[in-house]
Amino acid sequence: MLAIATVVIALDQTVKALVIANLSPGVSTPFLGDVVRLYLVYNDSAAFSIGFGVTFVFTLISSAATLALIWLSRNLESKSWAITAGVLLGGIDGNLIDRLIRDPGFGWGHVVDFIQIPFNFAIFNLADMAIVCAAAVTVIRVIRGDRLGKA
Repeated sequence: MLAIATVVIALDQTVKALVIANLSPGVSTPFLGDVVRLYLVYNDSAAFSIGFGVTFVFTLISSAATLALIWLSRNLESKSWAITAGVLLGGIDGNLIDRLIRDPGFGWGHVVDFIQIPFNFAIFNLADMAIVCAAAVTVIRVIRGDRLGKA
């Protein structure tokens, strides 16, 4: 689980560094035509701009989720659940790192978002994608009858 989380975090932070180095905030750049565009923003809220201006609350929630996942990982009985948990942990911590190290300061930092798709959908990043994918896989597996974390 920790190895997968480390890979997700490294990928997320590397891509964010590249985006910051090569894009200007607020300028939309085609990536895959008009289907996927790059649009750098610094987000001080959560998904879909929920909780505007209360970044510190999300820092606390992300920190608690990280600790809970690490604690609960002791009970994982299969590689597939460990991989899913690792992807989730990597996503949570990718955004948590932004909140801890980016301006305007520790715990209040803005998350780097840059992936823009049509239909006025929220702008997001790789960490967000990891969280959504891990959550979707978990829901699908539980609906199919798999017990959470069990072999």
